[in-house]
Amino acid sequence: MTIAEMLGQSGILAVLGMGVVFSFLWIMVICVNLIGKYFRFKEGKNTTVNTTVNTGRVPPEHIAAISAAIVEYQNNDKKMERRVP
Repeated sequence: MTIAEMLGQSGILAVLGMGVVFSFLWIMVICVNLIGKYFRFKEGKNTTVNTTVNTGRVPPEHIAAISAAIVEYQNNDKKMERRVP
């Protein structure tokens, strides 16, 4: 088997493999869209809405610590942007 024949076979195999993957992904997208439409349709029939309210389950100290960490991260991120040329 010559190099040209091996390159031809490898090209065919690559195209075939990409075609199989593309076909599978295309079918998967169609299935996900159909399932999404089905559940959206079922959800529209339901007239009751289940809402949950978090009534003080997270201590204020935790919220303050998380908020401070976010602000610190944002400040450090802005400092890093200035350093990058």
